[in-house]
Amino acid sequence: MGRAVRAVRGATQIEDDDRDQILEATGELVAEVMSRNALTTDDVISVIFTATPDLTAEFPALAARKMGFNEVPLLCATEIDVPHALPRVIRLMAWAETARPRSEIQHVYLRGAVALRLDIVQ
Repeated sequence: MGRAVRAVRGATQIEDDDRDQILEATGELVAEVMSRNALTTDDVISVIFTATPDLTAEFPALAARKMGFNEVPLLCATEIDVPHALPRVIRLMAWAETARPRSEIQHVYLRGAVALRLDIVQ
């Protein structure tokens, strides 16, 4: 099979709106997405990061930049402020070229964000 464009989802949760926590948790999430899907930065087309409205201490994309995503377009946005939503969550959606079929893409949910997708075995 040839390479195709696939989307990979992921999320993590932090304890406080703290710059270091945002960078650490986002770095961990990006590393897990890359590792579990056998991706390199050359495979990644772009990444959108979102954060719940209670996270404003830093841009999550900075963590990816620090990991070498210098030529990958990155974007940060705020999640919809839904009253019953899980707080302090950073999400990502990455688009990448891979030979993996859609059924083999591993979406990654870490820390408290595991509760967002109980249907996915971590």
